[in-house]
Amino acid sequence: MRKITAILLAVLMVLSLAACGSKTESGDSDTIKIGWVGSLTGEQAAFGTCESQTLKLLVKQQNEAGGILGKQIEVICYDTKGDAQEAVNAAKRLVAQDKVCSIIGPNASGQAIAMQAVLNEYKVPDIATVATNEKVTVQEGGVLQPYNFRICFIDPQQGNIAASFIHDYLKMNEAAVLMNISDDYSQGLTKIFEKSFTDKGGKIVAEEAFTGGDTEFTAQLTKIKESGAKIIFMPNSYQEIINIAKQARALGIDATILGGDAFASDVLFDAIDVLDGSYVINHLSLNDPELEGFRQQYKDEYGQDAAVEMNAYMVYDSFLLWKAAVEKAGSADSQAITDAMTQVEVQGLTGNIKISAEDHNPIGKSGCVEQVTKDGYLFITKIS
Repeated sequence: MRKITAILLAVLMVLSLAACGSKTESGDSDTIKIGWVGSLTGEQAAFGTCESQTLKLLVKQQNEAGGILGKQIEVICYDTKGDAQEAVNAAKRLVAQDKVCSIIGPNASGQAIAMQAVLNEYKVPDIATVATNEKVTVQEGGVLQPYNFRICFIDPQQGNIAASFIHDYLKMNEAAVLMNISDDYSQGLTKIFEKSFTDKGGKIVAEEAFTGGDTEFTAQLTKIKESGAKIIFMPNSYQEIINIAKQARALGIDATILGGDAFASDVLFDAIDVLDGSYVINHLSLNDPELEGFRQQYKDEYGQDAAVEMNAYMVYDSFLLWKAAVEKAGSADSQAITDAMTQVEVQGLTGNIKISAEDHNPIGKSGCVEQVTKDGYLFITKIS
């Protein structure tokens, strides 16, 4: 009997220790853990670096102000290297190993879509910063992704802005397209732009494609040159467009370039000789004087020469939304935070943020078009 009792006590001790080690909610500790994923290396490193540094700055400021719910915030960041599988690995590490209550990022649609299975399995919410493909929050057939949210406009809106700007504002009836066939963002935006542009009576005189990682674009650009297009829509990343623009100008192509929001980066000004006069679709005007206060905070933290990318403003608003959801939930429980995401409303740097319960997209977001000039970004027009 004494032996059986000893065995039972040993078993109970093991179970007790296992239970203590199985705590997954960051609300059970003295800190609230939040994760971030994005590209710290690769072609979009400028976006990811600024985004992660902004989040760290916001967490630092919030902790100095007392934290949230009386607890300090701990932010854990992982590099996706611009790769969808790396995004999956990072998300799984954050939720399974680090036990974060929520994730912010990534800023790329393909990565955000790839993470969905992990978020659904662990029931942890994610706020994508600049992932505009429709499938990030709603899959084909109208299936809502319950743990995916975003604070940016979506590609149907962005595609319509591009078509309206070319056809209605620039009064051009013909356009060429050069897209990345291996990228969800580029594919989706191309499809929407072409439909919207042709619905307006415009004509796509050339549609060319490349694969991510390509460095030679002569064949595609030659066909675009032969088409006579005076404007080329490139729904690609800033580094891809820089590489393409250099080859286009070398071939004697002087057509105007219009890029989507993945084009907007301070890196563009390193290639201003080939990009001067180009246009970019953006979530807000990067020269808005109302943003100067935050820009100075960022530079005070990271150096006066530090570039404040568009992603800084997007992650700023993502953090505000997350903070409001945590306060609404009253805890760091992931499901409670998920439920609160569509119940809160915040005034961010990019506008008023209210998430729709139907599609987990922000309600009423608008965009604008800016021109890339030797003197910086020039605001052209706002298009809803």
